[in-house]
Amino acid sequence: MILALQASPLVVLVGLLLSGRAGPVPAVLAALALSIPAALASLPAGAGALDFIGTETLRGLWLALQPIGVMTGGLLFHAATAAPATATTTTPEPRRIFAACLLMGTFMESVTGFAVGAVFALAALRSMGLNGPIAGAMALLSLCLVPWGGLGPGTLLGATLVGVPVQAMAHVISYPNAAWLLMLGPVLWHLCAKAGIAVPAREKLAQTGILAASATILIGGHWILPFEILGILATGIPLLAVLYQLDPPRSPAARSAALRTLTPYLILTTALLAARLIPSPPALRPYETLPAFPITHVAIVLWTVSLTLLALRPNTLRRLRDTARRAQKPAAALLLYVLLARILAGSGATTALAEAAAATLGPLAPYAMTPLGLAAGLVTGSNVGANAALVTVQAALGAAANLPPLLAPALHNFAGGAGAGMSFAVCALICGLLNDGTKPGQLWRLLLPSFVAILAAGTGAMLVMR
Repeated sequence: MILALQASPLVVLVGLLLSGRAGPVPAVLAALALSIPAALASLPAGAGALDFIGTETLRGLWLALQPIGVMTGGLLFHAATAAPATATTTTPEPRRIFAACLLMGTFMESVTGFAVGAVFALAALRSMGLNGPIAGAMALLSLCLVPWGGLGPGTLLGATLVGVPVQAMAHVISYPNAAWLLMLGPVLWHLCAKAGIAVPAREKLAQTGILAASATILIGGHWILPFEILGILATGIPLLAVLYQLDPPRSPAARSAALRTLTPYLILTTALLAARLIPSPPALRPYETLPAFPITHVAIVLWTVSLTLLALRPNTLRRLRDTARRAQKPAAALLLYVLLARILAGSGATTALAEAAAATLGPLAPYAMTPLGLAAGLVTGSNVGANAALVTVQAALGAAANLPPLLAPALHNFAGGAGAGMSFAVCALICGLLNDGTKPGQLWRLLLPSFVAILAAGTGAMLVMR
């Protein structure tokens, strides 16, 4: 009975979103209403209900501040770098779609995190005339390197919580993640076909080669380089090559224009990497068990760089107003979904559901690791949240099944990151940006092959590496 009550918010949320009967905000409000009795039933004896609700609401607001800050900073950066409205719309060629989703968007996600890569990918797709659920689903493919997104804070937290070396764990994560990355080529071609865009066999072969190069950099780089920068290198190097191939600068004027286009991205990347080099920066930390907000946080760097660039562009105030308008719905959705995740995780309901599932499976529990990690990412909306909720549970399951110490937390990080990129909160963000009536259920149905690929990559890695 208690398990049914604990599961009810998620069952209702998924049911409403998949049915299309409610948008992201009404659905999460219904789930929030059910989360209160579910949380109260999960609290230890003697815990104060009102105190818990008040405390977890404040914790949720604190946690939401970070992704909302990064998301709005990403929108500001896009406003500062966007081409004029009169610019010619590009043709939705297969290579340009591939570059927007699996290179440029993934690169931006590796630099900033918190779904900013999908914001940029969606903008690029819309500039090609692609809109609606298909454009939203394509944009979500850019969130395929979440364990390295924003220079890897979620991965670092996961390794810290279970006491394993983060570099070694990230290396193990790279294997299933690289396998999934290779599978996303066919997923993107499937979405292109849905949009009426044919991808020739020769182009498929070329895109597969580019993805293989990214996967090789991702796996091999962990032997010699800090894990934080591997997502940037694995996508940035192929991205530069593809951009050069698509629009080669053939004159000094063209080269100068290309340099001007790249300069804001170089400035932002340099600023973010430089911020990470500052040891022990001053930070706000009202809760010891939750991530701090240092002055070098991605959101602060994004806002600083973006506002500086905006000040140099014409119509600065109009761009600011447009960005504020675009950010309203996504920010509201992110806030509500983070609150839901915090209430369920803080009460112990999420952990109770995971432990019940593992206990039911018995010796088959290792096969539940990837689905549990995927579910944690879908619910919490971030790799940080997925690790905070379940990585210790997953590590304990791995130890009980005699798996290598790094494998269970690595699988959790892979699947949790993958789920975060298609989570309730992120899908609500994309639907808010599309603002055309697209529902999360439509995105998930289109991305069903990607979900299957995640489960195959994670389970395959568990069987090979156990």
